[in-house]
Amino acid sequence: MTAGLNEAQAEAVQTTEGPVLILAGAGTGKTRTVIYRIANLLEKGVEPCNILAVTFTNKAACEMRERVGGLVRREAAEEMTVSTFHSLCVRILRVHAGLLGYNTNFSIAAGSDRDGLVKQLIVQHGGAKEKIQAWDVLAAVSRQKNAGMPVGEIPDDLVRTVAMSYQRELRARNALDFDDLLVLAEQVLREFKEARDYWRDRYRYVTVDEFQDTNGLQMDLLMQLVGPPHNVCVVGDDDQSIYGWRGAQVSNILQFGHFFPNPKVVRLENNYRSTEAILRVANALIHHSPARHEKSLRATIRGGEKVTLMALPGDEEEALWMAKEIRRARTKENRRWEDFAVLFRTNTHIRKVEQVFRQEEIPYRLVGAQSFYDRREVRDVLAYLQVLANPRADVALLRILNTPPRGISSNTALLLLEHCRERGLQSWEGLRDEAFVSQLSSRGAGAVRDFVALIESYGAEIRKARAGEMLHEFLKEIDYLAWLMRSCRTDEEREQRRGAVAEVGVALTDALKKGRSLQEFLDDAALDAEPEEEDLEKKAGVTLITLHASKGLEFPVVFLVGLEEGVLPHWRSKEEGTGDEERRLLYVGITRARQQLFLSYCALRRKYGDLVRCDPSSFLQELDAEWIVERDYVEEMNAVADDDDVDEFFGRMRELLE
Repeated sequence: MTAGLNEAQAEAVQTTEGPVLILAGAGTGKTRTVIYRIANLLEKGVEPCNILAVTFTNKAACEMRERVGGLVRREAAEEMTVSTFHSLCVRILRVHAGLLGYNTNFSIAAGSDRDGLVKQLIVQHGGAKEKIQAWDVLAAVSRQKNAGMPVGEIPDDLVRTVAMSYQRELRARNALDFDDLLVLAEQVLREFKEARDYWRDRYRYVTVDEFQDTNGLQMDLLMQLVGPPHNVCVVGDDDQSIYGWRGAQVSNILQFGHFFPNPKVVRLENNYRSTEAILRVANALIHHSPARHEKSLRATIRGGEKVTLMALPGDEEEALWMAKEIRRARTKENRRWEDFAVLFRTNTHIRKVEQVFRQEEIPYRLVGAQSFYDRREVRDVLAYLQVLANPRADVALLRILNTPPRGISSNTALLLLEHCRERGLQSWEGLRDEAFVSQLSSRGAGAVRDFVALIESYGAEIRKARAGEMLHEFLKEIDYLAWLMRSCRTDEEREQRRGAVAEVGVALTDALKKGRSLQEFLDDAALDAEPEEEDLEKKAGVTLITLHASKGLEFPVVFLVGLEEGVLPHWRSKEEGTGDEERRLLYVGITRARQQLFLSYCALRRKYGDLVRCDPSSFLQELDAEWIVERDYVEEMNAVADDDDVDEFFGRMRELLE
């Protein structure tokens, strides 16, 4: 069962007894090693029903079972338990929930049913006036449960009251939510020896994949599930632990020996994915991490093109440079669009790349990010601009009629549509028709008249004045941004939504400076928002992907953009003390590249509509300069451009600096 494996992989496959920690670096054949190890257990005579493999997704579980079935009897693979943590907990509780006073036929509260219950409880406790959302309650509940703390200790009075009612309702309905599954499974194993013995006897060999992503509660569950002789194998890479923001604890893999005594540690370091140049740069970076298991990726692909580090003036030049490099490689190296990926730290980088790629007719697909033009706030602001430019734009008008809420209810909107149908009017004409307004309550009528006056006033101004500035004033007048911020769940979401609203203003100003009219800008935006032949997610093309979503993937050519202080490392990491996780995130990005890697940073970048100066990321100083070629966009422009191009370029630079 070790044919075709390297020495370290074979050692991992053959070490089946006692605790085992497999440190599997990026591109080192981790999945293959795990599959062969499980197949080896079956070949050695371990009963399939005594084997448990825990993964993080159902997709990974299905793939693991399928691949083991390709090496041994398919029936044996089917008899193993390969599941996610939550699925495992359901199995445990279906047998032993009664020990905790629950019926074993409990239901699982999830999705709209769970959200609907919390919304009812918010209204019941007077929370509607306080503007708290179901998410606020559910997030607080989840944090408490995963931290092993009672829901009754949530600091916010109203959230705590609703959360406690939520727990009582779940209990009354014999229901558990996803977090309860983990909490109660760990509790029943910890408190009841009969349950602990039952499951330890059932699962005598336990494997946990992606161990660096486990949280404290999952670690506690594993310790209850695995008893002497501790036949537990965990597989992961502390250098790729990038989910601390959602509860993962890198200490689980760093301190594995504290949880299970004297583990056998096997390091998979032979990398079969990337060139030597890429790996030298990756190793130099990650060796600056203060707390990690010592290891280095060893290249099996010698040499390779040096990593390119490009300095650029701004985000438009960055996107145009990528477009040019992609087209050049397509022509000279006969590459497919799918060979290329653009990796970015935050969604704020997407708009300019999307805009330029559409303009340059480069097909792309988005993964782990939302298209700029699909964002709710972008569609809201564009709808307002459409209405201000032309109030007879019915679809846009109905979208923003009560956004933010201004007392024009959905019933009023239905009455308006009925009135317009009967009289053959457009919605705007109906809003101005006293015959319609007189049917409404005094509050509703006042809200409609105020809205009409607002649109007429700003509409006249925006068509003759500086539209970008007027848009800013208008959004401030209607308190749009404050309303939008109240609906955000996290600081990161607030930052992204605020940035997206500002980006619309920037795009509008840029378009007007280039001689486009307001209506032409809106037409261009509408065409950009149209996914053309099919959904972009399903479309072939260059992959645009967040660094977090890129983990586990690989691409022949990678562009890693925005290597600036405050972007990567993110500015919040200094406040939160998570700089080392940011370094690991960059390491993950670098190790996605197989053949070519391009890194870039800008001197100036837009933030909330303002141009801000950027400093190169401090991580760049940690890279191995011997394997990097530094390039400068301005110098390259000077070398190849004719006089007209140079004049135009420096004119734009002067404009940006002013």
